Amino acid sequence: MVLDQIFPKETILVHVESTEKEELFEEMVETLHAAHPELVREEAVQALLVREQKMSTGIIPSVAVPHAVCASLHDTIGAIGISAEGIDYDALDKKPVHLVFMLLAAPNQTGKHVQILKVLSTILEKPDTIPALLSCTSAADVHSVLRSAEAAAGQ
Repeated sequence: MVLDQIFPKETILVHVESTEKEELFEEMVETLHAAHPELVREEAVQALLVREQKMSTGIIPSVAVPHAVCASLHDTIGAIGISAEGIDYDALDKKPVHLVFMLLAAPNQTGKHVQILKVLSTILEKPDTIPALLSCTSAADVHSVLRSAEAAAGQ
C-alpha cells in the first residue's frame, strides 16, 4: 500500500473551502505544512502554480492532481481535498473540480512521484472510485476507500 502513507488522515480535507485554484493550493499547502513543518509554503504554492502554467492538472473529469517538486522536502507528501461546490480549476473539460490529489516531492523522489501518479491513475480509472471518494464525510472514510481501491487494483 502506497497511497495511505502518502495521504494520511491529517492531510485529507473533506470540506475544502476554496473556490479557485490558487486559493485551493494555499489551503491544501497549509494543511501539508501543519503535518510537515519543513515544507516551505511559498515555495510549494509557487512550484504548483508554475507546473499549472505548463498544462492544467485537471485532466480527469471532476478530478485534479496538482504536483510539483519542492527543495524543502526530503520525501514525497500528499493531501486530498474534496469540494461539494466545486473549484474553478481551468480543467481540460472546463468544468469544476471536486476531488484534488496534491503531491509534493523532494528533488530526488522522481521515481516515487511517478509511481504514486501511476497508482492514482489506476484506481481513478475504476468507475466506482471517484463517486465513492466524493461521498465520504470524514478523512477516515477517504482513507478507507483509498486502501480498498488500491488493494482491489493489486497495487
